[in-house]
Amino acid sequence: MELDNLYLGGIWSKNAYQTEIESPNSTLLTLSLPNPPLIKGGLGGVSESIIIGYGCLWSILEEAHITILLVHPRYQGQGLGQLLLLNLLEDALKRGLERATLEVRASNQAALSLYEKFGFKIAGRRKKYYATTGEDALILWKSQLHYPEFKQELSHWRDKIISKIAQYNWQYYD
Repeated sequence: MELDNLYLGGIWSKNAYQTEIESPNSTLLTLSLPNPPLIKGGLGGVSESIIIGYGCLWSILEEAHITILLVHPRYQGQGLGQLLLLNLLEDALKRGLERATLEVRASNQAALSLYEKFGFKIAGRRKKYYATTGEDALILWKSQLHYPEFKQELSHWRDKIISKIAQYNWQYYD
């Protein structure tokens, strides 16, 4: 909720996230860091992990609709957004989905660059899509997820991304 409030303007409620977690047609992935031990009354304990990024996908018929992809700004540029997107697309492949779509702020060049690396193409524009700013959204599409070449493409991306995040001392647990 904290990331949503800080960087998305609180677009989803706690109940909305809970619905995503419980829905068989949804995948909600998180990136997290272990929180340091808490010291209370001289006793050590471990608190919950800190979420630094997340992504969500809806499975609608044969389409993967990516609803959110967010990495805390402090951790951007380290391959973590790529890792989330890769895992969402791998989930789409496992579900047998044929194409993927999403909306992105027209001004979000970093996100557009990420999606273009993965082969997404601009398919349209939603005028004044973002209520808080009145900014347009670009509609992006990627087709042919069910083709054998896509599976090979994901394998190639996985190797590159795991190598990149290792440069920043991140460990990936599948």
